Amino acid sequence: MTTPAWLTVLTTTDSEEKALALARGAVEARLAACAQISAPVTSVYRWQGAVETAREWQLLLKTTAERYDELEAHLLAAHDYGTPEIIAVPVVRGSAGYLDWVAAETAP
Repeated sequence: MTTPAWLTVLTTTDSEEKALALARGAVEARLAACAQISAPVTSVYRWQGAVETAREWQLLLKTTAERYDELEAHLLAAHDYGTPEIIAVPVVRGSAGYLDWVAAETAP
């Protein structure tokens, strides 16, 4: 199996302002071509032995596999969660024009 060239990277944070800052920082640094912020979602998770429920904003960042390590490092540095969710999902297909745009906008 070959490594996908494009990724959608998922993270969450606890306010719209923080989500906007994470999104803008990643796009301004050319680590993501686009970031979409979903309206508040309810997250239920186990943390430090307890089941927690929290309202969070979800970010979907469009990037290339080549830029993933830098994007992850950027998110870890900019995020205020001790262990932020950062998950990369491979894009196995997409419109050629859009994927070319993602590659161009994330070129170093």
